[in-house]
Amino acid sequence: MANTFKLKTKANVGITTQNVYVVPSATTTVVIGITLANITGGGVLVGVGITRPSADDVNVLKNVPIPQGSSLEFMAGNKVVLEAADTLTVNSDTNGSIDVSLTIMETT
Repeated sequence: MANTFKLKTKANVGITTQNVYVVPSATTTVVIGITLANITGGGVLVGVGITRPSADDVNVLKNVPIPQGSSLEFMAGNKVVLEAADTLTVNSDTNGSIDVSLTIMETT
């Protein structure tokens, strides 16, 4: 089993929910950290979700405010384990407002 640390990013996320990361086949992924940066001139509300092909989709964050010029790192030492084909998604209430940085460890 190989463990590989990776950084996944997505710029200018907005109203349309964006896939930030899809777990490859034959892989388990540990989400170590997620940072959401507000790149607009005003406050925004953000959401983070997990879409699962074989289970219920869930919200990890829903309508959480991020003030102008701020970022949110909400994992606080917790970990989330994703299985093959799971998808981590992000959205905002404002177009082009959020930059996402996702730190993960893939196990293959």
